[in-house]
Amino acid sequence: MPTSVHDFFWPDRVVVGAIGVPGARTFYLQVRARKQVVSIAMEKQQSALLAEKIDEILDQLITVEGNRFSVPTGTPVELVDNDPLEAVAEQFRTGAMSLGWDPTTAQIVIEAHPITDDGPDADDNDEALQEDGGNETEMLRVRMPVGTARAFAKRTREIVGAGRPMCPLCGYPVDADGHTCTLPEV
Repeated sequence: MPTSVHDFFWPDRVVVGAIGVPGARTFYLQVRARKQVVSIAMEKQQSALLAEKIDEILDQLITVEGNRFSVPTGTPVELVDNDPLEAVAEQFRTGAMSLGWDPTTAQIVIEAHPITDDGPDADDNDEALQEDGGNETEMLRVRMPVGTARAFAKRTREIVGAGRPMCPLCGYPVDADGHTCTLPEV
């Protein structure tokens, strides 16, 4: 089964952004290198976890004795990207993701794979899909230098946190069309 890999080694831009109103937003990981732009849909929780794990990797690298990588403890001001997403053409919806560190290039590596249909009828369609080439899969691989990765994580946390406000009474999100909560009995 051939895999179409969208590979970005030194992207011009890599960000998470959201489209829609809080409570009904769609999150995207968007990468651009020159004129090539790839946007993949993600869940809010995937976005939040990705930012958290990137910061964990970078923080751990700082503590390595004899660390030869210049890992910033904060977000370099010159790498802050608050611009909106570029035109979004969803490549795929993200299923599995992996995150790693490449010490040869001093880059964080993100790999994202689409959600697959592994349901009970998936095997019945394999032969038909192979005949028409419909089973070709995709993946996105992005490599980010440490400063870009730190800025990416900061922006992602801000985007995720810009959702619906939390109810001060029950702690659940407040919808734009109202909110009803019940206080626990004392």
